[in-house]
Amino acid sequence: MNDQPRWHKSSYSNGNNSSCVEVAEGAPVRVRDTDHRHLGHLTFTPAAWTVFLRQVAAERTR
Repeated sequence: MNDQPRWHKSSYSNGNNSSCVEVAEGAPVRVRDTDHRHLGHLTFTPAAWTVFLRQVAAERTR
């Protein structure tokens, strides 16, 4: 069994390879800076990640 996280580029990244983040969804959710992977990642519970994404979406509609 492979326990390595499966990273993907966040749909909220701006797409020009700067200011991009990668996400590994699951339990826990991991988030890292694409350009600075060597610095590690942040870890969130799935519930906290959902709240964060809802807040981001709400801010984008303003």
